[in-house]
Amino acid sequence: MSLLSGLLGGAGQGAGGGSLIEVAGKLIQGAGGVQGLVSTLTQHGLGDAVQSWVGTGGNQAVTGQQLGDALQKGGLGSLVQEAAGKLGTDPTQLLGQLAQVLPHAVDHLTPDGQVPAGTGGGFDLGSLAGLAGKLFR
Repeated sequence: MSLLSGLLGGAGQGAGGGSLIEVAGKLIQGAGGVQGLVSTLTQHGLGDAVQSWVGTGGNQAVTGQQLGDALQKGGLGSLVQEAAGKLGTDPTQLLGQLAQVLPHAVDHLTPDGQVPAGTGGGFDLGSLAGLAGKLFR
């Protein structure tokens, strides 16, 4: 089983619990919701990619390095460090996996090509529950 499939399926849970989908959810919450994450990533160099995730077309890929740089500049780097520690993995490896999953998560949360307004307070991690299955079809 790959790290990605293990983390997506929850089999990669560390002592603190959590999966890659949960990490993506915590990043979204930490940014103040989908709107906050989109804004943060856009402001820090990933605008074209993020707009493709929100839009109804294909998702533009980003690298773990690009994602890590944008999250760090946007003040969310500590969430990645914390999650990597809880999952017992290297932050660089986690960012590589997040770079594969986060575009799908944002796409999933913006099905009509629109970023939902509001803060992360209303974000429900359960709204990402079916995403893992879709990624492995």
